[in-house]
Amino acid sequence: MADAAPTTPNRTLLRRQPNTAYRQREYLTEKEVERLIEAARKRGRNGPRDAAAILVAYRHGLRAAELCSLKWSQLDLRHGRMHVNRAKGGIESVHPLHGPQLRALRPLQGKSPYVFVTEAGTPVTTAWFLRMLQRTGEATKLPFAVHPHMLRHACGYKLANDGHDTRSLAHYGIRR
Repeated sequence: MADAAPTTPNRTLLRRQPNTAYRQREYLTEKEVERLIEAARKRGRNGPRDAAAILVAYRHGLRAAELCSLKWSQLDLRHGRMHVNRAKGGIESVHPLHGPQLRALRPLQGKSPYVFVTEAGTPVTTAWFLRMLQRTGEATKLPFAVHPHMLRHACGYKLANDGHDTRSLAHYGIRR
């Protein structure tokens, strides 16, 4: 019995390469985000919803799960406020909503408690957001693949470049 060879093969996974092997960088510039929003607005019959999703995720540094679970009860369109429930142990906060965001969100109001919904009326998923963003990135002919977390990084870069104190970025759930 001691000489018996194992019956199951050793199936070790290959190590994942560093992100730099997949993408040049992990953030988008403000102009690239604007191009994404404009391309999303023009793509298909759900363009306004898709453009609004990109804009809100970018301006508030939302993770894909935070965006997809956003409910109308968290928004106060009259006073221009949004209550953000952060995932992964982040700090809940209230963010201001400005003109472009308000104009993008108002037409989306419907019967669903969720802000971003499919044509069937169900909440969108993180997989939907990933696919929509990848397709929109391809349509804008960006030289690298786009993923949702790049919008979160872009938010942090924009706030830092606009002169916000790095400690105040915690308000947006950005810790480093």
